[in-house]
Order: sequence, then C-alpha cells, then structure tokens
Amino acid sequence: MSDPEAKCAARLMEDKKQPPHVVIFPLPLQGHVNSMLQLAELLALSGLKVTFLNSPHNHNHLPQFADVPARFTKFPGFEFRTVPDGLADDHPRTGRFLLEMLDGMIVKTKPSLRDLLVDINPSVDCIIGDGILGYLLDIGEELEIPVIQFRTISACCLWVYYRIPDLIGAGEIPVGGNEDMDRLIKMVEGMENFLRGRDLPSFCRAKNLEVEGTRVQTFAQETRRSATAHALILNTFEDLEGPILSHIRTKFPKIYTIGPLHAHLRTKLSEKNLVSSDSLNGIREVDRSCISWLDQQAMHSVVYVSFGSIAGLTREQLLEVWYGLVKSKVRFLWVVRPDSVLGHWGDEDVPVELMEGTEERGYLVDWAPQEEVLDHWAVGGFLTHSGWNSTLESVVAGVPMICWPQFADQHVNSRYVSEVWKIGLDMKDFCDRHVVEKLVNDLMEEKREEFVGSARTMAKLAKESVSFGGSSYCNLDSLIEDIKLMSLKKS
Repeated sequence: MSDPEAKCAARLMEDKKQPPHVVIFPLPLQGHVNSMLQLAELLALSGLKVTFLNSPHNHNHLPQFADVPARFTKFPGFEFRTVPDGLADDHPRTGRFLLEMLDGMIVKTKPSLRDLLVDINPSVDCIIGDGILGYLLDIGEELEIPVIQFRTISACCLWVYYRIPDLIGAGEIPVGGNEDMDRLIKMVEGMENFLRGRDLPSFCRAKNLEVEGTRVQTFAQETRRSATAHALILNTFEDLEGPILSHIRTKFPKIYTIGPLHAHLRTKLSEKNLVSSDSLNGIREVDRSCISWLDQQAMHSVVYVSFGSIAGLTREQLLEVWYGLVKSKVRFLWVVRPDSVLGHWGDEDVPVELMEGTEERGYLVDWAPQEEVLDHWAVGGFLTHSGWNSTLESVVAGVPMICWPQFADQHVNSRYVSEVWKIGLDMKDFCDRHVVEKLVNDLMEEKREEFVGSARTMAKLAKESVSFGGSSYCNLDSLIEDIKLMSLKKS
C-alpha cells in the first residue's frame, strides 16, 4: 500500500470508529492451532478485532494447561468461539485421522460455520482460514466476505503439493514398491537436482492412485484452490525460501510471508514493552522439570528428541530409537507422549540396559516447552519429525537437526534441511539403532562444525526478517493494511 493510500485508510478508519473484524479458523490439529494463535495475537496487537474459532475438544484443553484464553484478555473484543471438528466427542484424535476429520468437517463444520458467520456481531470483514479447508472459499463467496488463506506448511512443500497433478500426468507418482526411491523427480521446478522419490509427501506412496488416490487428490485440489483466495499467508521468510517463493508467486500473485511467527510475536511484544509469552502450545500439559535437568548439563551436550503431537511409533521403532540414543553415549532429552506408542506399552516392556542408560544420560517427559528447550544453552541438536513449526523453531534457535519424517509435508522439509539449507541430516526410511547412533554422533560431535555455522547464519537471517524493516516485519504491516482496506470497502 502506498503512503497516500495508507493515510486515506487511516482517516476512513478514524471515521468508522471500529476496527476491522477478522475471523481466524485453523484446522483443529495442534500444529495448525498453535501457528494461527500466534497470528491471531499479532493481529490483535495491531488493533484488529479477532474472533478465533476452535473445536470444542481443543478449546477445552487450552485453559487446562496453558490458560491460553486468559492471555488474550488484554485485547478488547478478542473472542474465542467454537465449531465442531466433524469427529465424535469420544474420538481419540490420535494417529492418522486427518482424512476422517476432513470428511466430517464437510458434513458438520461447514454448515455450523456458515451460520456463525451470518449471526456474528459485529459483521466479519475478513476470514483467515486454514488453506487445507477449501470450503471456506465457498462460504466466503456466498456471504461476500474476503478469504485469506493461511498455509501452515513450508513454501517448498506447498509448491510440491501444487505440482502433484503434473507429477501424476508425467508418471512420476505414485512412488514405492520395488522402484528406485532415490531417482530424481523432474516435474517440480526449482527442485530438479535434489528432490527424490523418497522425498515426496508420504501420500505420494499410494500403490494404486485409482484406489488410494483420495489423499493425493485432496491435497492437490485444495492447494490449487488457494490461488483463488484474496491472498495467501505463509509462515516462512524470504531468506529461507526465496527461490521457491519466486515459483509460487507465478501462481499465487498476493503472498504475505510473515514468519517465523513465534519469533515475530516476540518482536512485537518487545516493541510494546510486553513480557514475551510462553509458547501457545496449550493442548498438552508441559513438564517443566526438563528445564531444571538441562540446567545441570554442559554447553551443547544434549540432543533434544521429539516427534511432534500426532505421530505414532510402533514398539519396534521406539526401541530402535532408544537403543540408538543410549549407544551414542550422548545426553538426551526425549519427549515420549503417552499416546505416541501404537499398541500396548508399559515400563515392563523396557529392557534393563535402556533403563540404566537413560538414568545415566537421558531424561524422558510426556511433553516439553519446546521453544524454551531449543533456546537452552545445553541443547546442541534436535532429532525431529520435521513438522514445519518444529523446523522453524529449530532454525530460529540455531540448532542443527536430524530429521526422521513421518508423513505429509515432513519428507520435503527434511530434504531441504539436509540438502538445501545444510543445517542437518536426513534419516528418512532408515530408522534402526545403528543409524540413530551414527547420526547422533555425527551431529553432536564428528561433523558438528559442518552444521553449526550454517545453522547460526540462518538463525541470524530469521531474526532479521522479523525485526524492524525486515521482510516479514514489513509484510505483516502490509497484511494489516490490506485487511483495513477490506473493512473500508465493505462499509
């Protein structure tokens, strides 16, 4: 927005005497909710009225563990509302239930959301919706409300999703079976020299697209529909994904890169002399005893291990990772969610040598304050599932990674960590105790210097992007002005 336009908008807003009303609606999964709560707080800090929609299941957990609703009371007019997530109340919401949720949301969530938007007061000026929920575009068109889509994945993965129909047409997917998984994929511009079959999103491994292609088509269709939204928000920054963003902008003309959101939020809170809040990760109870344990460890001596809020491990996978950690002789802090092990699991299933090795050099918790852990001086590496929020948090902290992706976008992210950004190692498809042991030692000792320099450089660029005058800082200002103009045009 030009200076004259901004001044005109400011005068009109003064006449209107009411801030624009933005409704934010994430997919009801923890990673999506967390990043969109960060966006909600950034917009509220800028004086916008925000209504945050969540599922009853998630909303009931927010005050239980982090009292998230209470931290928004400083914003006049900020409101939490709920709409159903399409699942039964007693659904465990663990494992890979995403497709079941998406189907249920079409039936249950869509009509409830439409009714809420019709009845809500004041009227809505803009919807910021999760980019995987294409039906928000239908509702916005019907009710004449502009829709900005937020994709919580990386730009590099978004571009792969967008190119899926072309990959199908060229016969490059599905991948799997007895074929060479290391063959290069040629139909994704900008990635021709390093993207392999095994680096494609997990749903591209369908054996038969006619039978199993629902997931593939869903992600491709929703991504291409995003191009029809008023604009697209990405939780990334130009210095991290600039080359791929240049390709994306040929299909999505208006993009706001405003990440890393958690670091951006710290900047804005600091500018207003507000205490930087704890992570918005409020759906699980945090065990802060791990911070006391880290305080007792040597500088950069600990590898932090967490596979996110959804991924489930078999008993065999858990044991292989555990043996690898113990055999590495490196100190480790490991998040093992109670619901992360598939099937029966108890203390009686843990071999004695693992218990003894953990007592000597390890520490296990159900859930950790991840941002704080990664920022701790004792942490020197991160064994991660390569979810985008975790990847960005590690980038900002300057902590090198070992990537063990599980599903969806994580395979693409892990390839970028190892081959493009050079800030870690990729362990996909090869999880056994010997591999874990070797890569932990490589990251923490043998090859540490190879990654530390790149990680620190990227951390510096990330922080600059959200500082005054940085690319993400300026893009957020432009987004806010764009939303104000929507409100003025509507009035």
